[in-house]
Amino acid sequence: MRDRLAALLRGSRRCGADSANTDKLRNDTYAPVLVFSDQGSTREGGVVWRGCSGGCDAEDGAAGALTDGNLNPGDKLEGSGAAPDDPVHLKRRVGLFSGVALIVGTMIGSGIFVAPSGLLEYTDSVGISFIIWMACGLLSLLGALAYAELGTMNTSSGAEYAYFMDAFGGPPAFLFSWVSTLVLKPSQMAIICLSFAKYAVEPFVAECEPPGALVKLVAVICIVMILAVNCYSVNLATNVQNIFTAAKLVAVLIIVCGGAYKLGLGNTRHLQEPNFASSKATLGNIAIAFYNGLWAYDGWNNLNYVTEEIKNPSKNLPLSIIIGIPLVTLCYALMNVSYLAVMSVSEMTSSEAVAVTFGNRVLGPLAWLMPLAVTISTFGSANGTLFVAGRLCFAASREGHLLDILSYVHVRRFTPAPGLIFHSLIAVAMVLYGTIDSLIEFFSFTAWIFYGGAMLALIVMRYTKPHAPRPYKVPVIIPYIVLLVSVYLVVGPVINKPQWEYLYATAFILTGLLVYVPFVKWSYSLPFMDKITVFLQMVLEVVPTSTTFEY
Repeated sequence: MRDRLAALLRGSRRCGADSANTDKLRNDTYAPVLVFSDQGSTREGGVVWRGCSGGCDAEDGAAGALTDGNLNPGDKLEGSGAAPDDPVHLKRRVGLFSGVALIVGTMIGSGIFVAPSGLLEYTDSVGISFIIWMACGLLSLLGALAYAELGTMNTSSGAEYAYFMDAFGGPPAFLFSWVSTLVLKPSQMAIICLSFAKYAVEPFVAECEPPGALVKLVAVICIVMILAVNCYSVNLATNVQNIFTAAKLVAVLIIVCGGAYKLGLGNTRHLQEPNFASSKATLGNIAIAFYNGLWAYDGWNNLNYVTEEIKNPSKNLPLSIIIGIPLVTLCYALMNVSYLAVMSVSEMTSSEAVAVTFGNRVLGPLAWLMPLAVTISTFGSANGTLFVAGRLCFAASREGHLLDILSYVHVRRFTPAPGLIFHSLIAVAMVLYGTIDSLIEFFSFTAWIFYGGAMLALIVMRYTKPHAPRPYKVPVIIPYIVLLVSVYLVVGPVINKPQWEYLYATAFILTGLLVYVPFVKWSYSLPFMDKITVFLQMVLEVVPTSTTFEY
């Protein structure tokens, strides 16, 4: 087994450990241990931040500040890639175009094609629903700009996990990784793949609902295909994302052009009735309508999960956000106008798939393009979701908050394969067990707890780390606004319609402390885990991103 470990280390393309050390490993002179390198990262409170160097301001914990003279002169945040003793690491392969594609591709999923009528259902007003659509886009943009400051201040992958660790310490960061790894990201993946499967199967069945078992089978196949793409190559995964994002934007263009044609014929009667006076919107209904709208916008923070793989991050991270989110907001506004040029409010709220109904009325013999558009859109969104989910698992595991194996990287392909596989297995379990509605409710409630937490982290670090380098800085009013809105989105539905599910979600979050105390704080390790870790290393051909040897 030691021979195999030595071979893995030698086989990695960028192995910085010298061959004498691998020979000593093979000859049992050294025992392999996992350590954090002090070169290429800064240790603060026992945690090594990969996004900063040993030259960081220790007082401020200036995660993300690099002063090493050997770094890429194009961006001081980018770094040289790996510490000198890193045999493998995640490479910077995500440029501006891929960054925009990741944001747009994960935000535009099935929601705007299938159920944009959720807002109309809870407001019963075209005017108020449009206001909420635009407000959701503005809120997403403000939140993403605040995340851009956090992401350029601390370039560690993992998004909220890294920011919670920086601002609050271990327990809140662990609770986020606990909920996100076991529930949020896998449930998001399961929801998208179930939507993909429903519309992929529908054309091949008679005039009836597709069998549930068949839909779940296709959803599982979709997850396996996306897993294979992401494990094989980062470049392949980003190329797939780019292609599918371009394809879904073509589908959006078809709907917008069809709506413009109908508006040109004078079909404006549904847009001329904003129905503000007759609206049934209450504070609780508006909060639920926001949930529906924000579900369609979700993904605005996904680029922060892969900051270690972004080229020139201080420039490309905020620029991707500034381009991507307004583009999505514009697409959503034009698509809603197009739908209302063809359908009435009652027709939209009663339709199970608004885009399909639109295609049947406008495209004629080409109506099959709309179900195809939904499948393309959901596949691309699922690909982006898994791409970022694996990085969260990788970041949390690397800091000792999850199983060690989940932070390992393939020796030749430089992909976080164990983290990707782990997320996919949980998503498959959710596909086989859950329903879309129950998954969305849980996702929306818990997600905004952590989005608000990230805004609080930014505010806290403005005071606790005032001198930390911030290549991109937002007005402080922005995180306060997003924090207040997130509190409303969490509390509003609970007050309006209390349900046991909200209590279950809160209890599940707090249950993470029962795992944190013994396994993280007290560092208790199950005796058989080392053997399992080494076995999985052999099977998956993965190694830690920072490896050294001790006598």
